[in-house]
Amino acid sequence: MFEKFYPGKRMESSYVIPYEKLYEKGIRGVIFDIDNTLVPHGAPADERALSLFARIHGAGLQTCLLSNNKESRVKPFAEQVESAYIHKAGKPSRKSYRRAMEMMGTDRRSTVFVGDQLFTDIWGANRTGIYSILVNPINPKEEIQIVLKRIPEKLVLYCYERRLKAGEDPAGGKSRKQKNKGKRG
Repeated sequence: MFEKFYPGKRMESSYVIPYEKLYEKGIRGVIFDIDNTLVPHGAPADERALSLFARIHGAGLQTCLLSNNKESRVKPFAEQVESAYIHKAGKPSRKSYRRAMEMMGTDRRSTVFVGDQLFTDIWGANRTGIYSILVNPINPKEEIQIVLKRIPEKLVLYCYERRLKAGEDPAGGKSRKQKNKGKRG
C-alpha cells in the first residue's frame, strides 16, 4: 500500500553514507535535496557540507542538488559545494530527476538520491527508478507545510520498519527467508 514511498535504504544522516562503497558498486552520481538533508533549512553550506562534497567528488562521483526552492537559495549553496543544481524542481515530478541525471551523465542504475522527505524526495526518486536513501531531518524546526507532511510520514515509516523487522523486503518482494530458501533448493 505504501511501498511507493519506501526508501531503498534509511540512514541516520547524509554524512554517514559510504559514498566510496557506492562508487565501487557502480554508482557515479548522487542527487541531493538541500534543506534538512545537508544543512538546516535556509542555512549556507557549512564546513561539514564542504568536506562532504570534497570527499564525494574526490571519490569520483558527480553531484546535483535538486530543490523545490528558489534559485536565490539553491545557486549560492551549489556554488559553495561546487555542484550542479536544479531549483524549483517540482519534486516529486520525474522530469527534474531525469534532468539531474543528464547533467551528471548518469542513468537510473548509476545514480542514487538522498533526501529527508518521503512524499517529495523519496517518492520522486522511486517514481523515476533511482535508488533512494532517506535520511533523518537535520533540524526539527520546519515550515508548517513540512511539519504537516511529517504526520502521515510517521505512518508510512512505521509500516516500512515493521516489514524490515519481519525480515521482509519493504518494497513488497519475497522475505529474506524466502529468498534464501530459494537459493538452497
